[in-house]
Amino acid sequence: MNSTQLTIITGASRGLGRAMAEQLLARPGQRLLCISRRADDALAARAGETGAELEQWQQDLADPVPVATRLAAWLRGLDGRTFDSVTLINNAGTVGRTRPLAQAEADELAQALRVGLEAPLLLTSAFLAATRGWRGARKVLNISSGLGRNAMASQAPYCAAKAGMDHFSRAVALEEEALGTGAKIVSLAPGVIDTDMQVQLRGAESEMFPDRARFEGLKAQGKLDSPETAAEKVLAYLARADFGSKPVADVREQ
Repeated sequence: MNSTQLTIITGASRGLGRAMAEQLLARPGQRLLCISRRADDALAARAGETGAELEQWQQDLADPVPVATRLAAWLRGLDGRTFDSVTLINNAGTVGRTRPLAQAEADELAQALRVGLEAPLLLTSAFLAATRGWRGARKVLNISSGLGRNAMASQAPYCAAKAGMDHFSRAVALEEEALGTGAKIVSLAPGVIDTDMQVQLRGAESEMFPDRARFEGLKAQGKLDSPETAAEKVLAYLARADFGSKPVADVREQ
């Protein structure tokens, strides 16, 4: 099978990222690069079943410079004329330990910002530079959060990373329009999803996290999307004809 759609996903070994990867592998003409701390044998088996092309890089995005350098070199080694579309999905992120900023550890704060903001910024830069001039549609999808737009106590690094992601997406959208280079970028809030992050938030110490009861309620009331359902919604948004018309968006918007 000749691959005509190239997609790069970070944080593809679990949760929303993994669900998106699995659904993309079922589509014809898909070539997929997954960047995560560990490889996923089940995804490799799925690719074997569907005939999709899958490559997995075991990389830690807490050290993003080597990853961005590798991605740029890898993309430059491909023939951009063969792809109808190329997409970067910056999905990886971490909430870290839920606690007030005054009680956080410096190394944990640095890691959260490297994974959640520095890595997407560097990978987006590498992606846009390496694919400039490719014939197909070029898209960047940043997986943001409502917490980038509405602050929450004991979540300062996560809120800061997602707010930064939203705002650099706005800046890049302006650049691409001004330069006429054609890439579309959206920082998309994917809704509330039943992932490991939700487990972390529900398990946080109540004295450290004033909003814990809210997250317990979301689970108890069945208000969380499964990763699979959320992935369907996110990929449907990615496929919209007006993708990029709003650089900061929410998947629940019509």
